[in-house]
Amino acid sequence: MTLRLHDTLTRARRAVEPLEDGHVRIYTCGPTVYARQHIGNFRTFLFEDVLRRWLERRFPRVTHVMNLTDVEDKIIRNATASGHDLESETRPWIEAFFEDLDTLNIRRAHHYPRATEYIEQMVAIIERLESAGVTYRSDGSIYYRIAAFPAYGELSGARADGLVAGAGGRVDADEYDKEDVRDFALWKAVGPDEIGWDTRLGRGRPGWHIECSAMSMALLGESFDIHCGGVDNIFPHHENEIAQSEAATGKPFVRIWAHSAHLRIGGEKMAKSLGNFATVRDLVAAGARPSALRYLLAAGAHYRKTVNYSDESLHAATESVDRFAEFSDRVRAGAPSPGDETATDPRVAVARASFEAAMDDDLNLPEAMGGVFTLIRSLNRELDGGDLGRATRADLVALIDEVDDVLGVLTLVERERGPVSLSQAQQEALDAREAARAARDWAESDRLRDALASLGVAVEDTPAGQRWHRL
Repeated sequence: MTLRLHDTLTRARRAVEPLEDGHVRIYTCGPTVYARQHIGNFRTFLFEDVLRRWLERRFPRVTHVMNLTDVEDKIIRNATASGHDLESETRPWIEAFFEDLDTLNIRRAHHYPRATEYIEQMVAIIERLESAGVTYRSDGSIYYRIAAFPAYGELSGARADGLVAGAGGRVDADEYDKEDVRDFALWKAVGPDEIGWDTRLGRGRPGWHIECSAMSMALLGESFDIHCGGVDNIFPHHENEIAQSEAATGKPFVRIWAHSAHLRIGGEKMAKSLGNFATVRDLVAAGARPSALRYLLAAGAHYRKTVNYSDESLHAATESVDRFAEFSDRVRAGAPSPGDETATDPRVAVARASFEAAMDDDLNLPEAMGGVFTLIRSLNRELDGGDLGRATRADLVALIDEVDDVLGVLTLVERERGPVSLSQAQQEALDAREAARAARDWAESDRLRDALASLGVAVEDTPAGQRWHRL
C-alpha cells in the first residue's frame, strides 16, 4: 500500500509522493524555548515521531528538520526581566526539551536550527517580499500585506476579505486570536538598547512566522513534502508561512500539511495559559512510567482526535504496554516445540498486513495496535503450551521488532525494569520456588511467590515453567 495522510489544506487524504524520488523531506514546528514543554506539546511531538518512524520504514531516505524558536515576545520579556542574553535565557529550556525527548524515546531530528542562527536568511526573504510588492513599512517595522495574497485563508478557513489594508489593520504580536486576520510583522524595529540585530533592514528582530519559512527553506528547499504541527499552528502561524513563502518564491511551499489534535485534561485543552498543564518530568516524578506516557500520547487515539489525559487513561496505557512487553518476553524466552521447522503460523502474516494497512491509512496507530493485540490473544494459549515452532517464533520476533520500531516502548520498558540480572536473593528465591513446585509443595511455592513480590519480582506459572518479570 501507499502511505496516505490527511492534508489540512485540501481536506483530503493524499498519497505521500516525495518531490525527490525516494527522499521525504519533513519539517515539524518545534518548541518555543521559554519554559519546559507540557505533555500537550509532546502529544504533537510524538505524532511527528511516529510519522518519522513510519516514513523511515516506507522510504529509503528521510530528512527531518525541527526548529527551536529562541527569539520571540515571551522569550524577550523573560530575558529582559532576568537580565539575560538570549542564549543564557534559552539554554536551560533547550536542555530540558532534549531531556524530555530522551525520556519518551523520541528520535532526534536530523537538524535543530535555532532562529537566532538564521537572521540573514530571514532578511533575504523579507527583501524578496519587498521586491514582490507585498509588504509595507511603518515606524521602521516591515509588515506583510495579507490583501496582496489572494490565497490567504485556504489552509485555515480564516477570511481575509474586508481587511483594511495598511497600518490600521496590522498586528505586532507574534501570536494573535483565531480569526483575527491582520497584516503581520515580518521585521520589528527595536531601539539600540533592546534585543535585536543590525541588518540591511535596519535594527530589529524577526517576527515569529518568518523564522520557520527561512529555516525550512534553507534546509529542505523552497518546496518540500510534509509540514507538521499541532492544530493551534494552523492559524495564524502556518497560514502566514504559506503566504510569505509562496509570495517570495512563486512556488508551492508544502505538498502535505499534517496537524495533530489537542490533548485534554478534565475536558479542557491542556495549555500553559489555562494553568492545567503537566510536564513529562513532573508526571514521571509522580510515578508515571515513560513507556505508558508514550503509549497514551502516541496510540491513545488517532492523531487527529483528542486524547484525554486522566489516571484512568494512563492506567489503560500502562496495561497495554505491559501486555505487549510481556508477550515479547514470552516469545523470546520460550523454547520452540519440535516439529515443522520451516512453516510459520499464517496469523502472523495477517497481523503484519493489518498493522501496515492501518499505518498507511493516515497513520492509524490505535487501529494498528488493535490488530497486534488480537494476535497476542490468539497466540497466548499456544505459548502457554510451548507448542510454537521455530519458524513461527522467529517470525513473531521480527513482527514485534517491526511494530516497536514504530511504537517505541520496549526500550523504555527495559530502562524501567533496570538491570536484567537478578540479585542473589532474587535468584535464590526463584530457584527455591522452582524446587518447591517440583516437590509439589504448593504452600511453600505460594510463600516464595509473595517473598519474590516483596523483592520486586512477579512470578507467573505456565505449562512451560515459571516466568518472572520485574515489578
